[in-house]
Amino acid sequence: MNIKKRRIFRKRLRNLLFGCLMVLAFCSGFFGHSILSAQAQERNTPASERYYTCIRLERGDNLWQIASRYANKSGYSIPEYVEELKRMNGLDDEQIHFGEYLTIVYSEPGEL
Repeated sequence: MNIKKRRIFRKRLRNLLFGCLMVLAFCSGFFGHSILSAQAQERNTPASERYYTCIRLERGDNLWQIASRYANKSGYSIPEYVEELKRMNGLDDEQIHFGEYLTIVYSEPGEL
């Protein structure tokens, strides 16, 4: 009789833990999605309204100068724009070279 009660207790405990894990998984997925959606909506310019072009780098250009020139036309702050330039152009660091082309982002087609 005692062994039978233990088995029933373990089965109920296992079912309770499984149910708790399922609720936790659902909540983390739901709230995680909500947080990511909220962060995505924080951007001033929706991704569907972003435009891209390439510019040829001049002597003395660096990512921070380019960011200060174009960041206000993109919805990014200057540091965010520098990081976006690095990401879009596959740069590991901020080193760029005269004569190369750099892809930039802006929000209105007639702004450049």
